[in-house]
Amino acid sequence: MSIGIFFSVVLLCNLYGYNLMYRDKKRAQQKRSRIPEKTLFLCAFLGCGLGVYQGMKHFRHKTKHVSFRILLPIAAFWNLILYAGILYLLL
Repeated sequence: MSIGIFFSVVLLCNLYGYNLMYRDKKRAQQKRSRIPEKTLFLCAFLGCGLGVYQGMKHFRHKTKHVSFRILLPIAAFWNLILYAGILYLLL
C-alpha cells in the first residue's frame, strides 16, 4: 500500500465519521430514528475517531453526553496512534 492510498483511506474514514454525526444531528432535529450510540463509538474506535470527534464539536451534537465527552477524545487519540503505527510500517 502506498502512502497516498493510506492518506486517502484515512481521509475517507474520517469524512464518513463526520457524516455520521451530521446525519444523526439532522435526524434528531427532525425527530426521526437515530443512529445508535454503539455504532458511533464503534466507528470512532475503528478508524473514524477524528471525524466523529470533529463532527461532535462542529455540530454541537452529543456534547452533554459524558460518555461522548470522555470516550471520543480517547478514540481520536487511539486513531492517531494507529495511523502513526501504520505510517511507520509503510515507510
